[in-house]
Amino acid sequence: MDAERNEVKVKFNENASQYDGQRKKLIPCFDDFYSIAVSIAKTNTNNPDILDIGAGTGLLSSLILEKFPDANITLIDLSEKMLEAAKERFKDNPNFTYIIDDYTIYKFDKKFDVVISSLSIHHLSGDEKKQLYHNIYSILNKDGVFINADQVLGGTPFIESLYKSDWRYKVENSDLSKEEILSAYERTKLDKMSTLEDQVNWLKDSGFLDVDCVYKYFNFVVLFGRK
Repeated sequence: MDAERNEVKVKFNENASQYDGQRKKLIPCFDDFYSIAVSIAKTNTNNPDILDIGAGTGLLSSLILEKFPDANITLIDLSEKMLEAAKERFKDNPNFTYIIDDYTIYKFDKKFDVVISSLSIHHLSGDEKKQLYHNIYSILNKDGVFINADQVLGGTPFIESLYKSDWRYKVENSDLSKEEILSAYERTKLDKMSTLEDQVNWLKDSGFLDVDCVYKYFNFVVLFGRK
């Protein structure tokens, strides 16, 4: 594991116990952001095979599970502490598989009907994102869908400054402690965000059909693609 990926692992291990409780305060559009990601998860089976990459504590998977209670869900994440929280969340459900590994290089031995991700892929470089989108396309079943709820870089420096200033204002006017805010700012140093336009193009180049940004709130977006 390279040094940068290890730093992501360390930071999220440190934050695992507080992660879920901070989400609504760090994501001003929390309700729409997650509910729209779930609403566009389409599949022709009642017990789909679902992969959650960069799954963390399983927050997005828990919402997907409400829609597909009989789903078989695989969670992969670098952070063992985050996945420990996910295991506790789903301890009564036998239809979960947990993989502690780097999803950019892990070789999956099955295909999936739905691949989801939330607030993880923005830690990858542009080239890593492009390769990941190709990899995801290859492990989807026909008509399978990929949903990425994530953050993007502003298309110009001015737009990016608008995104950042809005987020900082809302975070600093939440009831997060000063320590929690500083920790969140520290984690943003790990970000390698790419523009929305680039990512839409990379998804199309990977072979995805019906590619769209179905939701956008400043730099928070929900991207969709179908195989």
